[in-house]
Amino acid sequence: MKKSEVAKNIRQSLGLEPTDTKGTLTESLVAQPKPFSVPTEALSGENIRNHYSLYEQYIKDFNNISAHLDTADRSAANSNHSAFRSLKIDETYNLNATYLHELYFANIGDLQSDLTMDTLSFMRLERDFGGFDAWQMDFLACASASRNGWVVTGLNLYTQTYMNFVIDSHNINVPMGVVPVIVMDVWQHAYYKDYLKDVEKYTINMMKELNWKVIEKRFDRADRMLQAFGGQ
Repeated sequence: MKKSEVAKNIRQSLGLEPTDTKGTLTESLVAQPKPFSVPTEALSGENIRNHYSLYEQYIKDFNNISAHLDTADRSAANSNHSAFRSLKIDETYNLNATYLHELYFANIGDLQSDLTMDTLSFMRLERDFGGFDAWQMDFLACASASRNGWVVTGLNLYTQTYMNFVIDSHNINVPMGVVPVIVMDVWQHAYYKDYLKDVEKYTINMMKELNWKVIEKRFDRADRMLQAFGGQ
């Protein structure tokens, strides 16, 4: 089924398919859940299943919000309170949640996790953090500093360096112009069942299973993006 047909079906199921299409949009975005295999020893199977269900809910909510935006009254939009403003904020929240979870699931759960000194990942982290160990310490500090959110290592297209970022929730302190290469979920729901409140122990164990093959491809893509922007 084409995405346009999926979007139409969502609008119809929500009672949002207009009889008069004048002044409405018909380009609502549609996200679909991706399958992930996470053979981790750092988290319980129940934790992973519950986490994946949460990811699916973010996608469902994003699709519903996108469908509502097709028929939202933009003439009543204002910064104090309006349905349009609420929809746009929720759109970012759920879109970020979907994307961050997909990046997270894809870069964890490698039981043979291995990083060699001749990889682009290692060389860039060494270069921009003053050493791989320094990157690890900074990454862990970011995990402890996040207020239910995320730690992201990403290429900052402005500074032209890889940096660690603390994201609260899914949509607070999100940096502009950053290409994510390593993503760690540090919401309490990601680890509480297995680690209670020990976010540092959780993060250390998850870092031991980072999928550097996936991450290496992200570093390569990010470097090529920087070249396209004229940064190197």
